[in-house]
Amino acid sequence: MAAATLPRMSPSLRWSQSSQSGCAMLSTYVSYRPRFHPGRFSVSAVLYSSSQVNQSAKFVDASKRGNLTPLYQCIYADQLTPVLAYRCLVNEDDHETPSFLFESVESEAETPTVGRYSVIGANPAMEIIAMENSVTIMNHLEGWRTQEHSEEPMMIAQTITEKFYPRHMDELPEVFCGGWVGYFSYDTVRYGDKRLTFSNAPVDDRNLPDVYLGLYDDVLVFDHIEKKIYVIHWVQLDRFSSTEEAIDNGTNRLQSLLSKVYDIVNPRLSAGSVEPKRCSKGELQSRESETYEKAIHSAKKHIMTGDVQQLSLSQRFERRTFSDPFEVYRTLSIANPSPFMAYLQGRGSVLVASSHDILTHVEPKRKFVNGTHNGRVSEVGRLENGVLRKQVFNGMKHYSEQIALADLAKTDVRKVTDVGSTCCDVLQTALPSETVTGAPKIRAMELIDELEVNRRGLYGGGIGSISFSGNMDIALSPKTIVFPTGNNFDTLLTYKNQKNRREWVAHIQAGTSITADTDVRDVARECQSEAHAVARAIDLAESSFLDKDFS
Repeated sequence: MAAATLPRMSPSLRWSQSSQSGCAMLSTYVSYRPRFHPGRFSVSAVLYSSSQVNQSAKFVDASKRGNLTPLYQCIYADQLTPVLAYRCLVNEDDHETPSFLFESVESEAETPTVGRYSVIGANPAMEIIAMENSVTIMNHLEGWRTQEHSEEPMMIAQTITEKFYPRHMDELPEVFCGGWVGYFSYDTVRYGDKRLTFSNAPVDDRNLPDVYLGLYDDVLVFDHIEKKIYVIHWVQLDRFSSTEEAIDNGTNRLQSLLSKVYDIVNPRLSAGSVEPKRCSKGELQSRESETYEKAIHSAKKHIMTGDVQQLSLSQRFERRTFSDPFEVYRTLSIANPSPFMAYLQGRGSVLVASSHDILTHVEPKRKFVNGTHNGRVSEVGRLENGVLRKQVFNGMKHYSEQIALADLAKTDVRKVTDVGSTCCDVLQTALPSETVTGAPKIRAMELIDELEVNRRGLYGGGIGSISFSGNMDIALSPKTIVFPTGNNFDTLLTYKNQKNRREWVAHIQAGTSITADTDVRDVARECQSEAHAVARAIDLAESSFLDKDFS
């Protein structure tokens, strides 16, 4: 089979030939390496690190019981924040390098508090991109790429990691420290249920992956309570001829990761101007508003005839902005604090996500789904808009319906909580949640295919991580802003002659649950209110980081 040289890698590294279909956006991978400034290095503050002899001894012992072993170093976190550390790994004008930043704000108390851990990664060792049944796998360590047809793309990550026998160090925190990070779209249900085919799905107008995963063997974990950072590199022993060679290579990789966050001049980020109460509401546009109202009328007819009990319909809104997606992420802790906040750069898009709800959480010895939508009720006391407050309290019937749907999700997942089930089994059963489809689930999704204009993409899917150790944390993703990075032919390339800014078109999907007594106008207004609540992060980013005369 003919071979082609992988761009930006050694000519000696080669990949297998693959079709050009669906791969245009895969050819722009650039591995960012920060600029070094000799003579201006900062001092690395090491909190503790096992001696080389002790580290090697542990490594050798672990290698006898597995083939995937972490090397790590723990450093003080008093000179870095998660946002700054991410910027050390990925340049501010780079929106293509696969990378992520996960954080958390716990808001159960009256005063929100920062979650204990933040996790950061960039430049994955491997990537999986599934577009319907066409799957592209890229191995950046070995320099090859393959494309194949798969009836079960969600199982590919599991197949790859089945060859790994990870050995976890007791000193590492019980949180994601390495493995798969990415998302699973609403349409992944079509892999497991043949009644829902891609051919019957709405138009795919964005050409974004249905499954996107990156395998991260370099990870930074911030512990905000103990004020330290775990700098972690996982070594795949099978890639080396001896344990000594593996230790040498792993140590060099670990030191390289350390140098990116400490041995360079830290990038400067705009301080912004935090004035949330003076933040103006930007304009949201929807090309689907008329179609959406017609779809609500049709949904009510199906409900009244007993075809379905309940149906959740959504529409997509667009918001144009000159704010950078990372600036929008920086405002999340103010605009929409939640237990799961994510900034994810993947293939074809940048995602800014905020979620109050767990879709699936898997531990090696137990599996469960927590689909309760208690986030909105807990926010009622903090709502400043009296009209919206009234709408929320008047919507308690809607809330009770969502709880009922969440119970259905829990019932579904109990079917796969036996000892032999896997993360993929649980995820395939849970996706998408009935809270964004309706009940019965399959019939509701068939009607969604008929009534909605475009594919939902990430709306109704999940975003999160599957660790080397087998733990999985996937959050529901209804409050996700999607910034497509592909070519838009009607966006401005500069902002007020500032070359460092460009215009973005942000996509926000919002939906509501339809019942027999639903008022069409009320549902349309509620849908728009949901979208404006998500877009508030963009509004705040504009007021914080753009000129005050921006309109």
